[in-house]
Amino acid sequence: MTDIIDYKIYGDDMQIVEVELDPGEGVRAEAGAMMYMDEGIEMQTSAGGLFKGFKRMVTSESFFITTFLYNGSSKGHVAFGAPYPGKIIPLEMDKLGGRFLCQKDAFLCAARGVEIEVAFTKKIGAGLFGGEGFILQRLEGDGLAFVHAGGTIIKRELQANETLRVDTGCLVAFSPSVQYDIQFVGGFKNALFGGEGMFLAKMTGSGLVYLQSLPFSRLADRIFAASRFQRKGEQKGIAGIGGGLLGGILGGDKSF
Repeated sequence: MTDIIDYKIYGDDMQIVEVELDPGEGVRAEAGAMMYMDEGIEMQTSAGGLFKGFKRMVTSESFFITTFLYNGSSKGHVAFGAPYPGKIIPLEMDKLGGRFLCQKDAFLCAARGVEIEVAFTKKIGAGLFGGEGFILQRLEGDGLAFVHAGGTIIKRELQANETLRVDTGCLVAFSPSVQYDIQFVGGFKNALFGGEGMFLAKMTGSGLVYLQSLPFSRLADRIFAASRFQRKGEQKGIAGIGGGLLGGILGGDKSF
């Protein structure tokens, strides 16, 4: 049985979700996601079973899931922060058929009773070329769950046999009824110079799909490229200063 929880989402680009708990209720979250909590909330960290823990670990997720259980007498609050700029998406699992798939790093927290499993895509193409879309998380239960996505969020309701092609990193979450596969981007110039990668996720309805405009991998690539460019500039600047000093000394510059 899943706990019935209330919540509020604060902020705009760096959001937090504050969950309100009645006595005996709990919420589960990835280790390290908690921001603050009231007195009377007890943390219970476990792997949820050794095999489940190892499955999360090999997919670069935390080995542990932490349950925040409220043992107070009135109302307790615990808040969880988004890891990078974007939006928190509440998922009412009972209205989504009790099951939903999301990117492996999208899960933030969920009411106690919602199970978080690792789901591997079954298509060979998705497994070989899916990138971020290869390993997914499967949420199961009938309570509230919260996932996080970067940038602007787009919600698409695909009709029967309707197809949407998406950058694999821009896919956040989708209904299990949506068929998921990887499609090669045709054309030599498209593959080499298109800048969008050689493969796209092909989503075929019917079902709900959530998309994000700023995947964390894209943000990390930009930061890395900028820092690498800055380091090269600093090295050239230092080399130029050093060369000028050495030239002045060898040339008999009396100012040194």
